[in-house]
Amino acid sequence: MVTKLHLISGLPRSGSTLLCALLRQNPRFTAAMTSPVASLSGAMHKKMCGGEFGVFFDDARRGTMLRGVFDSYYAEVQPEHVVFDTNRTWTGRAALIGQLYPQSRIVCCVREIGWIIDSIERMLGKNPLQLSRVFNFQPGASVYSRVETLMNSDNGLIGLPWANLREAWFGDQARRLIIVPYEHLVREPDRTMRRLYEELGESWFPHDFDNAVYDEPDYDALLGMPGLHKVRQKVEYQDRKPCVPPDVFAKSAGTSFWNKPELNTRNVKII
Repeated sequence: MVTKLHLISGLPRSGSTLLCALLRQNPRFTAAMTSPVASLSGAMHKKMCGGEFGVFFDDARRGTMLRGVFDSYYAEVQPEHVVFDTNRTWTGRAALIGQLYPQSRIVCCVREIGWIIDSIERMLGKNPLQLSRVFNFQPGASVYSRVETLMNSDNGLIGLPWANLREAWFGDQARRLIIVPYEHLVREPDRTMRRLYEELGESWFPHDFDNAVYDEPDYDALLGMPGLHKVRQKVEYQDRKPCVPPDVFAKSAGTSFWNKPELNTRNVKII
């Protein structure tokens, strides 16, 4: 049974897999890249609220069933362990998470949109013989059409989690959020992790920032983007020139709302 749960969410290509690689070094923590729990619970939630069987469920039973998804998926986890479940849609379900697990926090990894797009384009460039599921396996598209796909607020790889994050940031559940900027994590991993432990109320564990190894080759192969979730061994900032046109960066300029104190009206924690 999951007794202590936190969620990892935020934006893609912003350090969530690296964060999981570090957290899982702690033997008391369970963490990994994106799990199917959010999709499973979403499908069950829909069934319990609509259709011919909806009349058999009240809020209490719905809550029990949804918590049961976590308990079943993490059945091998010891009760005293802390579970970190990763999915970029959790920020869009902050109220639900608060109802199911009142003490839970949502750790949101963020990064400037232009650099996220650049990171995705760089991954595509490393695998020119592959076509990506992210873009429906379509060949021959330009970076500009791919950006439009990525930024779709209904289902885009960037647009949907960005919209969900803004909703949570300005909403009543903002107190659950812990924002982890990518630059902070890779430039100051020790300080950032210590701040995270403090926010979660957990005892410090000495992490090895020279051995943050993690990989999911089968999942990445399914996406058509080998190496997408492969974490470099040493946590460090790597300076590089962007591989996308400068107007792509210009179009997303000013979208990093977490960097604007005047927009942090809910006093969201940024570490």
